Amino acid sequence: MAANNPVVWFEIYVNEMERAQDFYEAVLKIKCSKLPMPQEIQGNMTMVTFPMNMNGSGASGALVQMDDFKAGGNSTVVYFHCDDCVVEENRVEKAGGKVFQGKHSIGEYGFISLAYDTEGNMFGLHSMS
Repeated sequence: MAANNPVVWFEIYVNEMERAQDFYEAVLKIKCSKLPMPQEIQGNMTMVTFPMNMNGSGASGALVQMDDFKAGGNSTVVYFHCDDCVVEENRVEKAGGKVFQGKHSIGEYGFISLAYDTEGNMFGLHSMS
């Protein structure tokens, strides 16, 4: 049996959902969707999911706004796949974020860019070229 990739889901915590959703949709040129919440946690948590294909490779995840859990300052970095990460990197500041480290080589594993979203969360962009 082949080994599975270890990540199956991620969550990026945000303070202002609409602002964060607009940011990621603008940078990644995607459309996110509101995730219906179970009755017992409605009002305490809002989730907006990134596009996902349950039979595709890789992981999907969601933006999460939750009472008593503030954005930024956490120690997890999510990397988004890109054909050429400089394309998405060039959209970051226009969408309200900040580039931390521009596109650079990580050797045989391709290239990455690091940036901050509108909520203060660092995220990565990854491409093979």
